Amino acid sequence: MAKLGLKYAIWKEGKHYVSQCLNVDVSSFGKTQKEALKNLEEALELYFEDVKSPKVIKITQVQIVSGALKHA
Repeated sequence: MAKLGLKYAIWKEGKHYVSQCLNVDVSSFGKTQKEALKNLEEALELYFEDVKSPKVIKITQVQIVSGALKHA
């Protein structure tokens, strides 16, 4: 089994923490940061179990920027 180096983002949204893998489109949540990351790792295990040849985006550096959008 190959070991993948993945990058995660985590933030608080209301009463829960949301965790997201930046390399593939998988996310999860939990009541604590630790629980959110544990749940994300379980979700990633299930994701990679079903995908024959995963497309993993290589992330070397993450930068947070602010933006604004007008909408109707």
